[in-house]
Amino acid sequence: MAAKSVGAGILLSRLAGLVRVMLFAQYFGQRTEAADAFSQAFRIPNLLQNLFGEGALSGSFIPVHAALRAKGEHDAAAQMARTFFAILTLSISALVLIGVLAAPFMVTVIAPGFGGPKRELTIQLVRILFPGAGLLVASAWCLGVLNSHGKFLLSYTAPVAWNAAMIATILYFGDKHGVEWLAVDLAWGSVAGSFLQFAVQAPLAFSLSRHPGRAALTAPVRQAIRNFAPILVSRGAVQITGYIDAMIASLLPTGAVAALSNAQILYTLPVSLFGISVSAAELPALSGEAANADGFAALRRRIDDGLRRLAFFVVPSAIAFAALGDVIAAALLERGRFDASDSVYVWGILAGSSIGLLATTMARLYSVAHYALGDAKSPLRFAVVRLVAVTTLGYVAAIVLPPKLGIAAGWGAAALTASAGVAGWIEFALLRASLNRRVGETGVPAAHMTRLWIAGLAGAAVAWSVKLALPPLDPMIRGALVLPLFGAAFLGAALLLRIDVPGLRRRR
Repeated sequence: MAAKSVGAGILLSRLAGLVRVMLFAQYFGQRTEAADAFSQAFRIPNLLQNLFGEGALSGSFIPVHAALRAKGEHDAAAQMARTFFAILTLSISALVLIGVLAAPFMVTVIAPGFGGPKRELTIQLVRILFPGAGLLVASAWCLGVLNSHGKFLLSYTAPVAWNAAMIATILYFGDKHGVEWLAVDLAWGSVAGSFLQFAVQAPLAFSLSRHPGRAALTAPVRQAIRNFAPILVSRGAVQITGYIDAMIASLLPTGAVAALSNAQILYTLPVSLFGISVSAAELPALSGEAANADGFAALRRRIDDGLRRLAFFVVPSAIAFAALGDVIAAALLERGRFDASDSVYVWGILAGSSIGLLATTMARLYSVAHYALGDAKSPLRFAVVRLVAVTTLGYVAAIVLPPKLGIAAGWGAAALTASAGVAGWIEFALLRASLNRRVGETGVPAAHMTRLWIAGLAGAAVAWSVKLALPPLDPMIRGALVLPLFGAAFLGAALLLRIDVPGLRRRR
């Protein structure tokens, strides 16, 4: 039930996000300097949110808070939550100030290929966006409190408010002036949306963390702080891989950064919708079991069940990106300044990303299992290995190989996501081996995984045949015909192959 609530919240927020991306593509296109500048500027302060909010805070705060609640120490849990918020607020305020002042340096690091007006616009946007990122970190604290109390739907629906503010900004200012000024307006809209996302969660989060005492550095608070640093570095290494991709993409022709950003929004959808929903829902439960359990059998069952659910949804997602990425990109983005050649470009990047999609999603659950067991160091080591692999393979695949093979430089962006997928499989293998040594064998049986891939390929074959047979149509109409057919064909093949469908009870 918890995973369904998380999934429903993420689905709503992601649908709102897709509307935002569609409007962005319509008004900015993909080969404008403003599109590149906003896409890259958005990444820089967003790192603050990803590191402190969705990464280190969840991995360090929730296990300790959930364990206290599992033991019935509710006042101690509430005091720990309020103290952690005070420390977090002071830290983030300082980092936001540093980010605003150091924007030119950070743009030089993250976008070395930018120069002239594009660089100046990127710096301006970074300075506007940084305070919003700080508000999103505070929002992530609310998410941690709400999740520990089983209030999943509100916390994962809250980003709808942020997306709504940006959508309203684009619609209001879109036709009033050029794309450079629209980028500035949209940055301010993002800050307003960040405040709204925090505001819709804060009243309930503060109510749930009310306690009779004062903020104090109790043992649970110190434990969460000790866990924070290694998890920060671990999740940071994972997040930085995306920034390394963007940095390398900035060396490619104009449009590569925006195309990579568009593709990432699409291929992170199954990671967020399924990977985060399962791992976020399981973290409090796994943490409570780790605190009270006398063995690992229940832990293994939870992990295996989560992996099966992930595989059922992510395998067909990866196949769809590889086989039907042009249909997906065109249906969602092809309008206004975004044309058919842009859809094909995004398809190439999506196809590259499909290589590591399953590994990235499953690795998230394995990382959560490590955190629940109080092990933050192993995921850190493996994330560093992934970071090194992404940097090395990404530069070679995107910058060195294309000219040697006679491939247009822009297609280095597709090679970039493919190489990141290889690095993702390396990290997944290390995480799985580490956890299996500690708790026993976990994973999806090879026979089950083989049937899933067969069902996915069968669905792709049916959808591809229809795609080729269709006459020229509006991209949205073509997508409405081809993509549901793929899903129906996959589901039918899964039932024929006797694959358990999550949420559907098979008759005995």
